[in-house]
Amino acid sequence: VAGTWKDLTDGVNSMAGNLTAQVRNIAEVTTAVANGDLSKKITVDVKGEILELKNTINVMVDQLSSFASEVTRVAREVGTEGKLGGQAVVKGVAGTWKDLTDSVNSMAGNLTSQVRNIAEVTTAVANGDLSKKITVDVRGEILQLKDTINVMVD
Repeated sequence: VAGTWKDLTDGVNSMAGNLTAQVRNIAEVTTAVANGDLSKKITVDVKGEILELKNTINVMVDQLSSFASEVTRVAREVGTEGKLGGQAVVKGVAGTWKDLTDSVNSMAGNLTSQVRNIAEVTTAVANGDLSKKITVDVRGEILQLKDTINVMVD
């Protein structure tokens, strides 16, 4: 093959090679995300619609990483370290990710108010003041704890 046909063949082969590299990089990153690895980004040089796809996926990875970091931080602070009042702050998320962030914050907020109210009453009891009662709205095992302490101060 020579001349125009060679140029055409070389152009098609170059285009196919570029597209293959782009798709491989996108597949590598999306596979990593599917496997829970949020450390990878699409780095291949692209233009046009593939650039839009690259930017969208990279923003998604950033938001998922931010969400995971914040939820992990709040769970560690409130659940493990006993630092009450923590809230997750995840900028730019919407839909399901915002709903999940709001649910984590609601759970952390509820736990904080419950523990603080119980601590206030039990501290008063320890100081001889039996006039306080646990008033926070609770359910389940925390409700049993509330009822037990409130009976104790009656």
